[in-house]
Amino acid sequence: MSGAAETSHLLVVDDDARLRDLLQRFLTDQGFRVTAVADAAAARGAIAAMTFDLMVLDVMMPGESGLSLAESLRRDGNEVPILMLTARGAPEDRIAGLEHGVDDYLAKPFDPRELALRIRTILRRAAPPPTSQALPTAPVQLGRCWFDVERAELRGHDGVIRLTGGEAALLQALARRVGEVLSREEIGTALGTPEAGERAIDVQVTRLRRKVETDPREPRFIQTVRHRGYVLRPGP
Repeated sequence: MSGAAETSHLLVVDDDARLRDLLQRFLTDQGFRVTAVADAAAARGAIAAMTFDLMVLDVMMPGESGLSLAESLRRDGNEVPILMLTARGAPEDRIAGLEHGVDDYLAKPFDPRELALRIRTILRRAAPPPTSQALPTAPVQLGRCWFDVERAELRGHDGVIRLTGGEAALLQALARRVGEVLSREEIGTALGTPEAGERAIDVQVTRLRRKVETDPREPRFIQTVRHRGYVLRPGP
């Protein structure tokens, strides 16, 4: 069992008591520390009181929906990784989740083992790099921002600019191959979601551009190469 699993604290938010209890037992057996609550209001209380490494969040809940909660957390600067659960598995629903800052998306019904694998993938993406990097990559300048490739950390004049796990992994993948065109398939593999689909990758790129580009509609740094993919072109 991985070290991440042994120490990571998960917040499970689902109004289905049977599923919530099942997930809490299963994920605890997998080595995670798990707090489980029934709705968005309880989730907010838990987040105010404790620190979590990842949230497993149901979309459809009485009162505030999971999408609304995710959007609110991101708006408030909380970048805890979010894995969304939903009974609606259409591509449009996945896109909506990504647009609200969700890191991954799993449709119900699902195999709990797949859930655990996806959680570990997201946690690996969000984890700081090992301290013994043999050949560290120099920080990349993106206008008024600098991206530390090894730490997957974006900084501006006012300090660290918060990135979701998916955004950090995307920028890191592009920065490791500056000037090279990465296909959407290559990006999906780098994000740990090779099945994400082109639209899902495009949504992640759009969200990242909002944080690094002066004018996201006319991107200077994260450029689209038609019919091929995306390329990072650093500069002042």
